[in-house]
Amino acid sequence: MDPSPKRDKGSSDTSVGAPLETRRNTTFFLSFIIFFILWLIFSGRFDTFHITMGLVASAIVSFLSGDLLFTTSRPKGLIRMWVRLAGYIPWLLVQVFLANLQVMYLTFHPRLIDIIDPQIIEFDSRLKSDYSRTTFANSITLTPGTITVNVTVLGRFSVHCINTKAGEPLPGEMEKRIAKVFRE
Repeated sequence: MDPSPKRDKGSSDTSVGAPLETRRNTTFFLSFIIFFILWLIFSGRFDTFHITMGLVASAIVSFLSGDLLFTTSRPKGLIRMWVRLAGYIPWLLVQVFLANLQVMYLTFHPRLIDIIDPQIIEFDSRLKSDYSRTTFANSITLTPGTITVNVTVLGRFSVHCINTKAGEPLPGEMEKRIAKVFRE
């Protein structure tokens, strides 16, 4: 008796054991839908020309990079991770607001040239997965006054800061919260 489960040729199973062609079709279709919806939302135009261009652009992007959006190496507990990420976003928005106030203060300060001290700081992150490092890098870049310049495979971050105060909290609380989101 063969211990491996039998599967119909027409099965649409998208698990890791699914045929490569089925997974490619599924990732293409899902990414196409996501890209087209985003196209409609961001373009705001619903005439024939723009919808046609959205369909063509979404198909091209899905064909070239659909497998990048849906990989087979996803973090475990994906639903719980999204819930934790949803809890992280309000904290990040507050940090973005506070950083905006700091940059606004610098912009309107009469001695602007004296207090701006651009620099690149480097630090090693304790985050291990690509997902957590990408989230961390994007969170840093979303926060005004800082831009992630480089992230190495080993987790070494290079961040450009508008002044010393903007770079002081890194890696700090943001890294800890992202580590909780991804259970690292």
